[in-house]
Amino acid sequence: MRLSRTVAALAALLLPLTACSGVGTDAGAAESRTAEPGAGTSEKALAWTDCGDGFECAKLAVPLDHGKPGGERIKIGVIRLPATGDRIGSILLNPGGPGASGIGYARSARTVLSEEVRARFDVVGFDPRGVGESSPVRCLSPRELDAYIGLDTSPDSPAEITALEEGARRFAAGCQARSGKLLAHVGTVDAARDMDLLRAALGDERLTYLGKSYGTQLGAVYADLFPGRVRALVLDGAVDPSLPPLELNATQARGFEVALDAFLENCLTAADCPFHGSVKSARDEITSLLRRADQRPLTGRSGDGRQVSEAWAVFGLVTPLYDRRSWPVLRQALGKAIEGDGTTLLRLADLLIDRHQDGTYSNQTEANMAVNCADGDFPQTSSAFAAAARESAAEAPLFAPYLMWGSLPCAYWPVRGGAPEKIDAPGAAPIMVVGTERDPATPYAWAKALATQLSSGVLVDFDGDGHTAYRTGSTCVDRLVDDYLIDLKAPENGTRCPKIA
Repeated sequence: MRLSRTVAALAALLLPLTACSGVGTDAGAAESRTAEPGAGTSEKALAWTDCGDGFECAKLAVPLDHGKPGGERIKIGVIRLPATGDRIGSILLNPGGPGASGIGYARSARTVLSEEVRARFDVVGFDPRGVGESSPVRCLSPRELDAYIGLDTSPDSPAEITALEEGARRFAAGCQARSGKLLAHVGTVDAARDMDLLRAALGDERLTYLGKSYGTQLGAVYADLFPGRVRALVLDGAVDPSLPPLELNATQARGFEVALDAFLENCLTAADCPFHGSVKSARDEITSLLRRADQRPLTGRSGDGRQVSEAWAVFGLVTPLYDRRSWPVLRQALGKAIEGDGTTLLRLADLLIDRHQDGTYSNQTEANMAVNCADGDFPQTSSAFAAAARESAAEAPLFAPYLMWGSLPCAYWPVRGGAPEKIDAPGAAPIMVVGTERDPATPYAWAKALATQLSSGVLVDFDGDGHTAYRTGSTCVDRLVDDYLIDLKAPENGTRCPKIA
C-alpha cells in the first residue's frame, strides 16, 4: 500500500510531459496498557542538529528486539520542524507504505499540514525501522530489482509461474543474506513501540499523530498497545487490520477497479481522452493494451534500455489513480501507450516504486515486502497464490493477479508472520478515522471496519476520489481534522464531507 507521496512528484512531472500481518496486540500488550518507565517523561534528550530549510535532525537509539531492551540497539532517523506559534506539543507523521520515508514526508510539512496545525505543533517525521535512514532492509541490487519488478505477475503459462517462483525465492534469500538480523524485528508492533519511545524522548505525555494509508495501521497498533497515551490520532485512508493478507490484496484490487472506473467516466468527458464510447469499451482497450505489452513490450525511451513490459505498464497505470489531480497525466500516458510508446507509463511506474533516474532505488520496495511478510500469515505454496488470484479476478480482473502474485516472496520468507488479531484500543481517547469513498489503495470499507473495531473510533466519510483525504482539496475534511488535532473536537461519528465541485 502506498501513500500519496507520489502526488507531489506527479505534479512536478506534468511540465516535462506536456512540454512529464499479524496486526494487533503482541505478548506484551497487556503489560503495555499499564504504566511503564518513562511513560510520561523525556528519556535522553535527542541531539538535534540543523538539517536545512528550518528543519532539525536527530537519531533515536532503540532496542533491536523490544523483548530484550538491554540488548543490541539500532537507530531511528528523526526530523523536526519547530512550531511557529503557541506550541501544544509534537505531531508525529507517517505517510504509509509500508516502506515510505516519514523523514521525506515531513520535509513536505508546509504542504501536508495546515498553517494552523504547524503553528501549534512541532512537526516530527521518522523513518520506521527498516526504512530509509533507520537501519534499512536491503535485499537486491538495482539491476536485480529491475528484473524482479519486471516479472510477469499475471502469469498465463507454467514457465511464467516458474519465473515468478524463482524471482520470489531470490528476493527472500537476498533479504536474509543482507538483512537477516532485522527481518524478525521490522513488524508494525516493533515500529509502534519505537514510536512510543520517540514520544517520550520528545517530552510529550500523550501522542498526537497523523497516519496515512499503512500509517493508519501503525497508529491503530500504537493505540491498542498504549491506549492511555493517545491524545489525538488521525488515521486517513485506513487499513483494516483484521483481514488476512490475501483478503487485503483482494479488497485492494477491487478498490483499484473502482478508481479506474471513476477515472474512465471522467476521461470520456475530456477532449484529450484516448477512449470513446463507454467505460466498458475503454476497459476493453486497456486490457488489450496490457495483453499486447505482455506479448511484445512497448517502447520505453528511458535511456537505460528498459522496455515497458506488462508489469511496468500496470505500475504506470496504477500510479495516477492515487490522486485525481494526476488524471490528466494518465490520459496522456494511455494515449501514448496505445500508439506503442510506453515512456510515460514507465516514468510513472518509477515514481511509484521510487526508482531514481540513475537507476538506483530507495529501499521502499524491500522494506514494504519485509514489513508485510513480518505482519502477515501468508500461504507457503505458490498454488495458494494462484488460487487466490483466480478467485479474486472475478471481481477485479485487471488488478487482482498483480496484487496476489506480488506477495509471493512472503511464501519463502525466512521469518514467519503472525495471524491478524483484534484491535480495539480500550480506553483510548477518540480516534478519528477518515475514509474516501473511491480510494483505490485503501478502500472505504476498510475505514468503516477500523472505526468500528476501535472502541473510540469516529468515522469521517469523504465523497471523493484518490488516496487519502486530508489536504487533498476537501475544505470540509481539513477543517474537521484541524479542529480535532488542535482543540480535541472530535466530529460526530459518520460525518460526511461532500464531493469537491
